[in-house]
Amino acid sequence: MRPVYLLAALPFIGLLGGIPFVNRVTPFVLGLPFILFWIVLWVALTSVIMLVIYRMDPANRDGEPR
Repeated sequence: MRPVYLLAALPFIGLLGGIPFVNRVTPFVLGLPFILFWIVLWVALTSVIMLVIYRMDPANRDGEPR
């Protein structure tokens, strides 16, 4: 399997797969309940991961005509 597919699955696994493990209210991070912080963190990480996938795609190399 190509690493791009694993990277693309990572936000799905982290966001939806991690929710049962982080379903806590008591620890507050940056003033947010931990579960809300977890969701916001994965939204930001998804953008970073999609940037990495975009950079790894050979169709997006500089100098090639589209």
